Amino acid sequence: MYRSHNCGELNATHINTEVTLSGWVQKSRDKGFIVWVDLRDRYGVTQLVFDEERTSKEMMERAQKLGREFVIQVKGKVIERASKNPNMPTGEIEILVSELTILNKAIVPPFTIEDETDGGEDLRMKYRYLDIRRNPVKNNLIFRSKVSMEVRNFLSNNGFIEVETPYLIKSTPEGARDFVVPSRMNEGEFYALPQSPQTFKQLLMVGGMDKYFQIVKCFRDEDLRADRQPEFTQIDCEMAFVEQEDILNIFENLTRHLLKEINGVEVDKFPRMLFDDAMRFYGNDKPDIRFGMEFGELNDIAQHKDFGVFNNAELVVGIAVPGGNAYTRKEIDKLIDWVKRPQVGALGMVYSRCNDDGSFKSSVDKFYDQEDLAKWAERTGAKPGDLVCVLSGPTNKVRAQLSALRMELAERLGLRKPNEFAPLWVIDFPLLELDEETGHYHAMHHPFTSPKPGQLELLDTDPGAVKANAYDLVLNGNEIGGGSIRIHDKETQATMFKHLGFTPEEAKEQFGFLMDAFQYGAPPHGGLAFGLDRLVSILGGQETIRDFIAFPKNNSGRDVMIDAPAPIDDEQLKELSLQVNINN
Repeated sequence: MYRSHNCGELNATHINTEVTLSGWVQKSRDKGFIVWVDLRDRYGVTQLVFDEERTSKEMMERAQKLGREFVIQVKGKVIERASKNPNMPTGEIEILVSELTILNKAIVPPFTIEDETDGGEDLRMKYRYLDIRRNPVKNNLIFRSKVSMEVRNFLSNNGFIEVETPYLIKSTPEGARDFVVPSRMNEGEFYALPQSPQTFKQLLMVGGMDKYFQIVKCFRDEDLRADRQPEFTQIDCEMAFVEQEDILNIFENLTRHLLKEINGVEVDKFPRMLFDDAMRFYGNDKPDIRFGMEFGELNDIAQHKDFGVFNNAELVVGIAVPGGNAYTRKEIDKLIDWVKRPQVGALGMVYSRCNDDGSFKSSVDKFYDQEDLAKWAERTGAKPGDLVCVLSGPTNKVRAQLSALRMELAERLGLRKPNEFAPLWVIDFPLLELDEETGHYHAMHHPFTSPKPGQLELLDTDPGAVKANAYDLVLNGNEIGGGSIRIHDKETQATMFKHLGFTPEEAKEQFGFLMDAFQYGAPPHGGLAFGLDRLVSILGGQETIRDFIAFPKNNSGRDVMIDAPAPIDDEQLKELSLQVNINN
């Protein structure tokens, strides 16, 4: 038996108990006549003591040679600690060691294994197995496990059945690039790793499973960022004989359950916002509603003067920054520089100060009088002491730019509080999006999303106006889940494929298996998938998913710890009938 207790559970009630502990040496302090060692495992830290009055000379010498991260086992008696540490659960006691066994020596780690480490992210990713020993990462992984368990408990208690679906599937166009896997036994042919289990969960509904879920790995070969990985985890769910309202209700309740059980937060309201309103008032389809600063469109009150920048713009729109009138001219100039960065792309910014006496001072006073500026303040909800920031340009671009500014200002003002949670549903998305470069429509979600009832005929006359029977669940400005009511009959699915540019032959080649299945009595069905990585990070008070994944990839999609991806040898290439041809 390597241990009778863990390093986080002993306290004053265990005094005079003989115990056996095992773990890693966190640090040691050698005073010559006495040595203290902090022993760490997953559960906590316990102080060990060796002193020359009660410890043999041989054991003292061995204790003095213990290095950081040595793996050791000790036996000894729990005694009262002379200098207690109220900040440690085990701070009232220490272990007077009678036996010491070194289970494994360790070289000096490349960074300190402490909460506040001296290791940069690249170094910690290379030695991720050491990084996991640190409390912040260890606790994040334990937190993720707890969330996953609560998800499974809730869904199982609500009649969902967990079913595994394949990882080696057929490559189908679903938006992002597929990761492909060559088949040795089928020369010249390839599997793809699933971007989602979409078609399989629909086939499970055809199979009568009724309520399905799976916590499943998905794969997309796309550019990465802080909240995106090439492999990610979904809580994937599907239900038969349901309408949109049924799905929204069940997953509102799941989200409530998680917020209560994980964060101790009670949330009653899940507002519903039309996609068009989200874009109009917040500039994006995942608005953070923990704070205000809603957009105010100013075209009708800003395009009547001789200011060409506004007069020539498709959209003139502003937000009110609470307390922003306190900004100095230098601070406002820095804001203007911020929106002109390539990542945002604005050409400039107009502003108006809302003075405490009710007057206004604007960067375009030459063109607009006090009455005009008062209308700007009214339209944006600005109060005395606020600052109105105005952008103009093409509608879609300027909305995205102002949305970025809104989020940046909220961050600076401390309005995005991680311990506050504001969920909402965004509904009635467009079914199709127009690719401005090609002039072709593509599915905003995926090609299996059904149009809103009664709008199918619009596909022939005004496809851009058709709304999808789709919905996204947003939490604190992040999309944590999304889904739709699916198409469940062959004719409608064929119509959808036609409008997405598939010929009947291409549709049959890519998705014939699904359309064939619909002929055997597919029930009405729909579902939703949560992004587990993102959900866990938000519940954990963060927005970067990497620290909640045991072995993440970097921004280049590399695992620097195991050095993957990597070349394969010529014999493997030959077996797979592949030839590498790299164009430099």
